Amino acid sequence: MPLSGSTELIKFLAAIGLFIATLAVAMTIRTLSYRALVRWARATGTRADDIVAQNLRWPSIAWSVLIAMYIALDQAHLPPRTVALALKIIYGLLVLSVTAAVANMSGTALKHSLQERHLPIPATGLSFTVFKVAIWTMGLLVLLGSLGVSVTPILTALGVGGLAVALALQETLSNFFAGVHLLLSRPIRVGDFVKLETAQEGYVVDIGWRSTKLRTLQQNIVVVPNSKMAQSILINYSMPEQRLAMPMPIGVSYDADPEQIERVLLEEVRAATGQVAGLLADPAPVVRFVPGFGDSSLNFTLTCHVREFEDQAVVQHELHKRILKRFRQECIEIPFPHRTVHLVADAAAPPVSPPPYRHMIGSSRASR
Repeated sequence: MPLSGSTELIKFLAAIGLFIATLAVAMTIRTLSYRALVRWARATGTRADDIVAQNLRWPSIAWSVLIAMYIALDQAHLPPRTVALALKIIYGLLVLSVTAAVANMSGTALKHSLQERHLPIPATGLSFTVFKVAIWTMGLLVLLGSLGVSVTPILTALGVGGLAVALALQETLSNFFAGVHLLLSRPIRVGDFVKLETAQEGYVVDIGWRSTKLRTLQQNIVVVPNSKMAQSILINYSMPEQRLAMPMPIGVSYDADPEQIERVLLEEVRAATGQVAGLLADPAPVVRFVPGFGDSSLNFTLTCHVREFEDQAVVQHELHKRILKRFRQECIEIPFPHRTVHLVADAAAPPVSPPPYRHMIGSSRASR
């Protein structure tokens, strides 16, 4: 018995020694290879190799440890069942770590490609989620297949249980597929300013797997379910282009000269171009005598273009001040609403006597 115990101890120490030696070799190879990869990534002008080097820094250390453990256990003279179970666990961790590294690396590369090369796939949380889920699914299938687990019965069970899951998660799946529809049909994009028929409006921040986030002009976040977003009638102020035509109604007195009003308005807008942030010189501003004759004023419409939706408030603020100042200099009146009422007396109608209570009130006031 003492001899057997010492033999097991020697085998255990030999396994530990083999693990340390293998780990030292693996870490040396990893360090040299990673430094060479970093130097090569810095020397090139592309971003892809930088992404690879960044995402392999920590996973490569874990791979070195797992490989050293795998080799040490494979060569150690330990009980076969223990070795087989430990090797399967190490192999599973190795596959999962590789899958995680590939998913992170691919997600970062996809995001960079979408932002830099303007590919037709929108850079949203839903697109990244679908991409990573696909990679993780393939990694798990590889792991199950390598461990001897038959994948076909699992897929069959998932297909049979898919109906029950779909019924239980009907609203969630509705939002998910509505988000996929938004990504494919692209009625909205990240960064667009939209307004829904329910009056919610803002910049699209993200299209997730369940909801779409809008950032309002007051810097608040509005969360709209994807199904509501897909069914809603909306206005996208950023399509087909970012710049926006901004109409401004102007009313003046009937005594004003329309030619003078048109000239004054165009001069003020042209003078403000380059001084007011967001006001564009091209396309040129226009003035139209529309809607025309009003009840109390001559109504014009000044149309100029702004860089984006958010610039409208600042541009209107500055133009209103300039136009009001110029109107006062030119003695152009901005009239108040007024009505002319004509009273026609009917001679054939009998005179109407006031009610009795009015006489009483009048006599009471007179006596006082």
